[in-house]
Amino acid sequence: CTAGEMREQGYLFDKWLVLAIAMARFYLEKGTYKGLYKSIQKTLKFFQTFALLEIIHCAVGVVHTSVLVTGVQVCSRIFMVWFITHSIKQIQNEDSVIIFLVVWTVTEITRYSFYTFNMLNHLPYFIKWARYNFFIILYPVGVVGELLTIYAALPYVKKSGIFSVRLPNKYNVSFDYYYFLLIIMASYIPLFPQLYFHMLRQRRKVLHGEVIVEKDD
Repeated sequence: CTAGEMREQGYLFDKWLVLAIAMARFYLEKGTYKGLYKSIQKTLKFFQTFALLEIIHCAVGVVHTSVLVTGVQVCSRIFMVWFITHSIKQIQNEDSVIIFLVVWTVTEITRYSFYTFNMLNHLPYFIKWARYNFFIILYPVGVVGELLTIYAALPYVKKSGIFSVRLPNKYNVSFDYYYFLLIIMASYIPLFPQLYFHMLRQRRKVLHGEVIVEKDD
């Protein structure tokens, strides 16, 4: 890896750690998580949008992870940040928002610390263990947080008609964001198990040295 790539991974680790500290400080000072999302939203939007580069890194081999898996994860988070919590401000104080925020933060701190130490060829076993064990709990909890947040947004989307296109219009095209969100929620049913079992296979390969033979579709 190049020095630039190492600096980038270290930068992202530092920034997610700063975000975690900001979240903890807010809660300790205010005694509540109400308003927490608003206080860290600019930083969160930047990090998650910047994560689009990870798809490119996977494609060119900088990070040896599936392009499809990374693409789905990155795009789903960007969708949650920009098209759910940013666009529908009434849900920003929902418990479910805090759930996926905490999960994302712990996940990213663990992941970027893994990448950084791995690039330095000095990977502590605990970091490696955490990278391939924390997700067992964090992944499903994060998915629940995301789904509950989308569910909480549905009444506001239906009432406001945000992002929806109604007929008649000059393009003769209609789009209902409310039903689109229902489709997004339903898509978690086939996608989550695939991504989760992919991570479990990677875990067996890395921690237990199993040779995993991927079947062709």
